[in-house]
Formats: sequence, C-alpha cells, structure tokens
Amino acid sequence: MRLLSITSIMTGTLTDKMIRQIPKKGRLCFVIILLYAMTATFYAYGQEKEVFVREDFDSLDDWKPLYFPKIKKHSRYNVVKEQDISALMAQSDSSASGIIYKKEFNVFEFPKIMWRWKINNVYKNGNAREKSGDDYPLRLYVIFKYDPAKASLGQRLRYGIARRIYGEYPPHSSLNYIWANKTHEEKIITNPFVDEAKMIVVEAGDEKTGQWVTEKANIIEDYKNAFGTSPPAIASIAIMNDSDNTGESSVSYVDYLEIYK
Repeated sequence: MRLLSITSIMTGTLTDKMIRQIPKKGRLCFVIILLYAMTATFYAYGQEKEVFVREDFDSLDDWKPLYFPKIKKHSRYNVVKEQDISALMAQSDSSASGIIYKKEFNVFEFPKIMWRWKINNVYKNGNAREKSGDDYPLRLYVIFKYDPAKASLGQRLRYGIARRIYGEYPPHSSLNYIWANKTHEEKIITNPFVDEAKMIVVEAGDEKTGQWVTEKANIIEDYKNAFGTSPPAIASIAIMNDSDNTGESSVSYVDYLEIYK
C-alpha cells in the first residue's frame, strides 16, 4: 500500500482512489488520525502570533533619538554583546533622553507588548510621586498620537500653541512602564510633571538587580485602567534611562522588545 502524506491530506490533494488503497479494517483508524491531524493543524494556525515588531537590538537603525526641551545632557544608547546575546545598553549620568522606534503602530491591531530588561541599580533618591525623584534606570514608553480631528476645542487651542513653540504636536498621552526604586501602594501613578502621562510600576526595588526579567502587558487594558477610557489608535514605542532629577547614574539593558496581537 502506498503511504499517504499529511501534506496530501491538508492540501486537499487526497483522492478517492488514494482512500480506496487503504484496507477496510484500517479506514476507521485512518479517519481518526485524519481528524486529529486537521484539528491540531487548525489549532496551530489559530494560535500563530501576529507581530508588528520583534526587536532584538542587533542595531539601532530603526530607532532615533528622543530629546526633551531644556534638557541638555543626554543619556547614551548603544548595542552591546551581553552573555552571547545582542542587547541595548542604556547609560545615564545626571542626564535624560530616550530612543523612539521610527514606525508607528495601531494599538487595537497589536495591543500586547513583551520585553526583557535588566538594571544594575535603582536610584536612591527616586520617587515616582515627586518631580525631584522622577527618574528610572529603565522606562518603556507607549506614546499615543494626538489627533486634531478628534480633539475638543480646548485641546485644539492648547496643542496648537504647543505646536507653534516646539514645531510639532506633543503626544496625546502616554503609558510609562517603569522600574521604580521602591514599591508603591498604587500600581498606576500620575506623572508629577504631566497629567497625561501615567506610570505603571512593573518592577520595584533592587531585589532583581543584575537579573534578566521578562515582562508582558496589554496596552489597551492598561490604558483603560489608567485613564478610564479607550486609547487613541496610533502609538509609538520608546525606551529611556533618565537621571536628570536625582543627579545619579546607572547602566541598564534591554534584550528584546516585541509588539504583537
């Protein structure tokens, strides 16, 4: 008897003639195997992950600097080989700046984010509730784009003034996934500088310093919990190590970053 391949089964090239080659006693067994194979294959297809970006930091070609007004000393970002992997190294010394991914994405099409990071130290004088302590060895931004067509009159006036000053619209809002220096009663904290920025405490303290830690988040769920409403559709992703407020320093790493469905 000629062997039947799973390829013939799944591509629809299995013919009546091929089925008749199977002995009658073996046809029931064949049907069971066929149903199992089809179920397993369709399940695998259904579970396949759709990815907007998987960044392994082999280079920074897809990233650009993110600077802030009035901050002159900038943090440094480089690709390094760390324990046989390629990683982003973020260095801060009384400085602040970030890097932002060049492409935007739709958070309703790709609402999930996963990353692996490591820090060498937390900031002793850090405090997520105070301007003087608003520094983190690593924070991952999801920055939501302002849309004038969906803004109120007050927002259009305010954002219009900002655009004339800085040459572009500021973000509508942002989520900051942070590694804080200490635990807080709240998981979500409003940024002391900007109400439109909500900080989500993912890690806190120095217990895991020097260790790779994997994180996962759902952007839409976190935005609703933070702001009480659905987010704007279009967003960017950014990474920052900043220490301009505390005057301290740190070296931190990001192994990979993935945005997916």
